[in-house]
Amino acid sequence: MSYYQRHIFFCLNQRENGEAACAQQGAQAGFDHCKSRVKKDKLTGPGGVRVNKAGCLDRCAGGPVAVVYPEAVWYTFVDQHDIDEIVDSHLKNGVVVDRLVLPADVGR
Repeated sequence: MSYYQRHIFFCLNQRENGEAACAQQGAQAGFDHCKSRVKKDKLTGPGGVRVNKAGCLDRCAGGPVAVVYPEAVWYTFVDQHDIDEIVDSHLKNGVVVDRLVLPADVGR
């Protein structure tokens, strides 16, 4: 058994040279909202969910992005409603939110 049931990483990378980066796409707000929801819903701790910041995840063209492990599901999101759906469906119940899955061919 893994220490956490699920682990979600949010790319918060910012580029100074003007290239596309998740930080410019509202990634911090998504991270903050997810962390709040996970705490509010008491999903934290061993056997629960861990919400983490990440540097560049190299999928900038789909930004902002987050990835959920152990399933290795990559998401893109627009607003708090998308984050709520990821929390309620995937992080709580293990059901992937298909409409938010980042297509496999989206890279940097």
